[in-house]
Amino acid sequence: MIINHNMASLNTYRQLSANNAQTSKSLEKLSSGLRINRAGDDAAGLAISEKMRGQIRGLDQASRNAQDGISLIQTAEGSLNETHSILQRMRELAVQGSNDTATDSDRNEIQKEIEQLKSEINRISDTTEFNTKKLLDGSIGQTSTITGTNAARVTSMTPVDSTIEGDYTVTFSNQKAEVAKFQAASGVQEANVTIENTDAAGGLKAGSYTLEFTGDNDNATVTLKDVNGETVATASAQDFTGGDITLTDGTNDLITIAQDSYNGTSGKVKFDVEITADVSIANADGSTTTKSGVKADANSVMSVGGLEIGVTSFLQADDATVNVTNNGLNFHIGANQNQTTRLAVSKMDTTSLNVNDVDVTSQSGAEAGITKLDIAIQKVSAERSKLGAVQNRLEHTIANLGTSSENLTAAESRVRDVDMAKEMMNFQKNNILSQAAQAMLAQANQQPQGVL
Repeated sequence: MIINHNMASLNTYRQLSANNAQTSKSLEKLSSGLRINRAGDDAAGLAISEKMRGQIRGLDQASRNAQDGISLIQTAEGSLNETHSILQRMRELAVQGSNDTATDSDRNEIQKEIEQLKSEINRISDTTEFNTKKLLDGSIGQTSTITGTNAARVTSMTPVDSTIEGDYTVTFSNQKAEVAKFQAASGVQEANVTIENTDAAGGLKAGSYTLEFTGDNDNATVTLKDVNGETVATASAQDFTGGDITLTDGTNDLITIAQDSYNGTSGKVKFDVEITADVSIANADGSTTTKSGVKADANSVMSVGGLEIGVTSFLQADDATVNVTNNGLNFHIGANQNQTTRLAVSKMDTTSLNVNDVDVTSQSGAEAGITKLDIAIQKVSAERSKLGAVQNRLEHTIANLGTSSENLTAAESRVRDVDMAKEMMNFQKNNILSQAAQAMLAQANQQPQGVL
């Protein structure tokens, strides 16, 4: 026997220390309800659960963001509801003023109420706000400009989805007006008029063109025929008869010729060539949306990838650029970067609705006002419908975020939470082992005394 080292005591003490450590860990887990309280408990599990926690909190905040978005939309839509009511009243007054049973004095009184209603529409547009953000003054809408020589003026812009960002450019060929002249004399003279100012594709370049001719003031007659030999217009010594002439250039684009008068000695035919171009828009995901054959006709609307731009005249410029600025609101409705939806609200004042000059002091003015007010009511209806659609979308978003958060919370719980029954079993086992080790340690300490 040896007495310098009590190996039985050392072993029992080591087992007692290990059992006490396991008992302490079990107590920690049982008191916190968590299986992982520190990285040492499960390093990989801790990293996974922390990432899940970030997603869960992000989803919960995104749901609150969507709720705030709905509140904003409801504020804007409520104001537009009142704008709708005002426009309906203005239309009612315009119908009343268009009836000739009303005297001039009656119409003046009606106009006074209309002016007050206009002021209220402008006040609603200028003052409607949510959390100090103006909603109907155009500051959260989309704006667009078309720059270039003699460029058309943009009169309307319809907001779009959040994927469209940045500036979009349309470049047109350089155009020059060419003049073709031919002389008419006695007898029948025929001539083919060719305009050589064409682009690479064989179509006429954008611009104004004029055909001029001169002749005797007696029985001169000028007949214009298209490429198929069909007579499209005739100019006699007295006048120039017929309507507009429509031709087709080398790219099958239609060209409209507007006729001027002919006095028997000289005359001319003028026509404009429409600009046709391809518009490409870079989307947020890197893809490109292209619209071919875009024409900037008077009062037309070009639509590319959901982007609509209204113009009021021909685009005639060497290098015309369409610049679109999206000042809409981003609703962050996801847990991660760029998970947003965008909302732009058009300006809703009398100028934007084109009712600022409604005047019912005359019967004709009242009739014109009815048409303008109908269009304004349709515009407000479209804006309210858009807001309602976004609100419905956000409500579905909130429901989906709630489901995602619930499922992710369940997954995080399986990684991090402790199984109380199993851990209680471990605690009882380690506690019993600790008590047994203490008893055996006392016995082991008594063994060296046997030497004596």
